[in-house]
Amino acid sequence: MAQGQPTKVKKKKKSVLKRAAQARQRAEVNRANRTRVRSAMKRLRTAITAGDATAAGNLLNPTMSAIDQAITKGVLHENTANRYKSRLHAAYNGLKTKAAK
Repeated sequence: MAQGQPTKVKKKKKSVLKRAAQARQRAEVNRANRTRVRSAMKRLRTAITAGDATAAGNLLNPTMSAIDQAITKGVLHENTANRYKSRLHAAYNGLKTKAAK
């Protein structure tokens, strides 16, 4: 099934209709969780790029928490999320050392 396409129902059996409805609901929840994580990461990256250490520091914990929740919900694979967290932490630490000089 293509990304973003609604679930097509081929048969009108009760179980098939229920499964299609569940798939739509799950897709909506997953999309919301994925959007939440991506938005948080984008805000943090913007603060880091702008060189704003205090804003980046304030956004770091909520962003890491959102990534961890995405792992728990099954939206992100654990290795992918850990890679994101590592890169964001490295960028933030680089900003902190640059600001300290």
